[in-house]
Amino acid sequence: MTSVRPLWAIEGGRVTLEGTGFPVDPGLPQVRIGPTAARLAHASPTALTVVVPADLEGGSTAVRIDELPGETAYIEIGAPLVTGVHQVDNPAFDRHGNLYVTFSGSRGQQAAVAIFMVRPDGTREPFVSDMPNPTSLAFDREGHLYVSSRFDGSVYRVEPDGRASLYAGDLGVACGLAFGPDGFLYVGDRSGSILRVEEQGRARAFAMLPASVAAFHLAFGPDDYLYVAAPTLGTTDAIYRVSPDGTVGVWSTGFGRPQGLAFDAGGHLYVTDALAGWSGIYRVRLDAPASPELVLAGGTLIGLAFDPHGGLAIATSDSVYRLAVGVRGLLPLH
Repeated sequence: MTSVRPLWAIEGGRVTLEGTGFPVDPGLPQVRIGPTAARLAHASPTALTVVVPADLEGGSTAVRIDELPGETAYIEIGAPLVTGVHQVDNPAFDRHGNLYVTFSGSRGQQAAVAIFMVRPDGTREPFVSDMPNPTSLAFDREGHLYVSSRFDGSVYRVEPDGRASLYAGDLGVACGLAFGPDGFLYVGDRSGSILRVEEQGRARAFAMLPASVAAFHLAFGPDDYLYVAAPTLGTTDAIYRVSPDGTVGVWSTGFGRPQGLAFDAGGHLYVTDALAGWSGIYRVRLDAPASPELVLAGGTLIGLAFDPHGGLAIATSDSVYRLAVGVRGLLPLH
């Protein structure tokens, strides 16, 4: 065994072991991740692709091939943090390391709890009620949480005690939130526009993009450009880059259905990509947009968020996992 890729994963992800002379004839080898046998999705003498099993403890975990004693590699497995949620975009950390997750529900559904707060110790508490279809989350420089609703086309500001008040309305199918270096809130209307919310909640058109069948996902980079994922029904989709004056360009291509976006402190963009039951997270250097690097494999990933104290939260549609890796996010409003 010469390499394993990617080196981060959660349950349902596909990890490939590369090497020479893997014993695939007459029978297939047995691969274990931790103590658990992993199902083979592909096998050849030079590569074995396995599906990460459920119920692993998480953390640095051994990968072994029973037929090759002594051959051991290690990957970082994300541990389940919270289940029973419904994410359609990234979760969000506050400056204290509390994680905010949504129960977005089907269109028009009014869940008993719209947003939960998850403490660093994993304790989950109801935080916001009486909000239809909470969609995207973002914090401003003062630490206030903002939430879009794709149902009523509004953005709400949430106080520390969980009370929500209308911040801006008439925003179309509001999804995707990011605060820009100018301090204004940018909102994605998945019908094809990016709006900038200025004084007194007034929204102005900032940029036009192709419409999305799902949701816009926004993130500002260290270069003060806005990066946007807008998944369509096409066979491939791109990440768009929007200049400070609103000029839109195709930046990185070849993704399946790119969704949640986030920048690390080194200025690399992390892209959640999902298509046809497979998904992963890619890391893209700003100076090499044509060379995305697969860094994490998962089942049906939706988004991610960087813990301010280090590590990642990885969201599927119904669960969030914690990955203890030494990566920090780009500070908001750098």
